Amino acid sequence: MFMRPAVCLALLSCLIAGGAGAQTIEVVTEDGAYSYVRDGKVTGVASTIVEATLREAGLTDYEMSLYPWARAYDRARMNADVLIYPIVRTAERESLFKWVGQITRVDPQFYKLRERTDIVVKRVEDARGYSVGVVRDDMRQQALQAMGFTRMVVSATNAENFRKLLNRQVQLVPMPERDARLQAQAAHIAFSDLEAVYSLGDQGYSLYVAFSNTTSDEMVQRMVAAFERLKANGTVQRLLDEDR
Repeated sequence: MFMRPAVCLALLSCLIAGGAGAQTIEVVTEDGAYSYVRDGKVTGVASTIVEATLREAGLTDYEMSLYPWARAYDRARMNADVLIYPIVRTAERESLFKWVGQITRVDPQFYKLRERTDIVVKRVEDARGYSVGVVRDDMRQQALQAMGFTRMVVSATNAENFRKLLNRQVQLVPMPERDARLQAQAAHIAFSDLEAVYSLGDQGYSLYVAFSNTTSDEMVQRMVAAFERLKANGTVQRLLDEDR
């Protein structure tokens, strides 16, 4: 059957529009040192890396949102076409997500208020005797539970967790130095008002970008290939270095 060119073009436009709208990616993250909201926009070095990867992959139909960690994690667990970052890759999570690539590695430390001279931590057993602030469903909460910590106070966000340290509602908070500096800046206190009292170096972890498990393999592979190109040409490391 012969179809006039104008009709063919109209039909093609509809098909393209329909296909473009079928795979809108929901990009979710939490507030922290690598992703946060500034001037109404989700930003931070991890966000910059993720957006650069999406562009490199030709995946331009996406929406970025910042949630409390537990909510972001649940959305990525339950829905298709959800990209989550930064997320720690663990054996328990391995089969729950489709992994894109590693952004960086971090090593947390226990921080206290420097003025709290009554808090002394020389070994991990000492830390178990103090109240520790953690974020709900965060890797640090899970790791400390596995280490026998029972006096944990759970918050929804990193900012809320840090406020509890400042308000003396908790005595210790496990954070990488980068997070501690950012939280101190946001709270308008000097970083020197905090003191790192014990390194959890053996509990260090890597931060990844990952897709929900029901996302199409084709979309995941496009992101994986794009991320590997940006790693290989130095873009990822350059962005990390510029943000130090």
